[in-house]
Amino acid sequence: MKKAMKIAALVIGVLFLGVIGYTLYLFSLVTETVNRIHNPTEESEKNETQISSVDPMSVLVLGIDGRSDEGISGRSDTMMLITLNPNEESIKMMSIPRDTRAEIVGHGTMEKINHAYAYGGPKMAVDSVEKLLNVPINHYVSLDMEGFKRLVDALDGILVDNEYEFSSHNHIYHFPEGEQILNGEEALAYTRTRKEDPHGIAGRDARQREVVESMMKEGSQFSTILRIEEILDILGDSVQTDLTLGEIWDYQSKIRSSIGTMDEIQMEYDGAILDDGLWYAIVSDEEISQIRREFREHLGLDD
Repeated sequence: MKKAMKIAALVIGVLFLGVIGYTLYLFSLVTETVNRIHNPTEESEKNETQISSVDPMSVLVLGIDGRSDEGISGRSDTMMLITLNPNEESIKMMSIPRDTRAEIVGHGTMEKINHAYAYGGPKMAVDSVEKLLNVPINHYVSLDMEGFKRLVDALDGILVDNEYEFSSHNHIYHFPEGEQILNGEEALAYTRTRKEDPHGIAGRDARQREVVESMMKEGSQFSTILRIEEILDILGDSVQTDLTLGEIWDYQSKIRSSIGTMDEIQMEYDGAILDDGLWYAIVSDEEISQIRREFREHLGLDD
């Protein structure tokens, strides 16, 4: 009996050491990946000492498109403002139409807001959105589109609930009505489709928010740990952010329960072709004021 107990204790000890060793290995991988993707701006370096994990925080999420259009490449094809309030355990999210006419801060022009990233990287994108909405942005996260596809595939696809049947990209992709699992290529097409959508840009932006929320839910599942090495490799190649490892851990643990119950805000606008011959989304001053009040209230700021 004593011999059996000793053997059992030895086996348990070896397994325990193995778990500890693998945990330390994963932690080192996470730390290495965060160090690779960490790319702070001057403003975010200042804010690191001013924000704690109990304070509300705002993040600008940028999906970067390497394709060249209108003579400009490297634009932010997707722009989303997300605010997190740990005290309320709540999240608000809003898509900013990429064609929104806005001042490009630091470039001295009024044009499509998605050009800001191409001209001046995350800093110019953050500055331009702050100027448009009068909402402070604490951090940014950017993800290139190739990395987006790889990440969806690494998660074994994402679940979406399509409101209406449609096809896109010359009928290469077909999306029936209802719930379905999308792979990386399909998810990218799903988020980019506009002309085939009866709601146009608004429909595309709603699908982009749905996909981001689905990825966040899938990424928060325990089963994701089984694919963590592949996911970290993709993130290291495709993501840039000024968030630190400590901030990522703190906010993820406090906001996890809110994923799946996000409050989505819809930006209303009118479309117009201006003198330069380009189509713009024109957001009224009244709409900007309403958006500003909602986000600033969520961040605990005076309007």
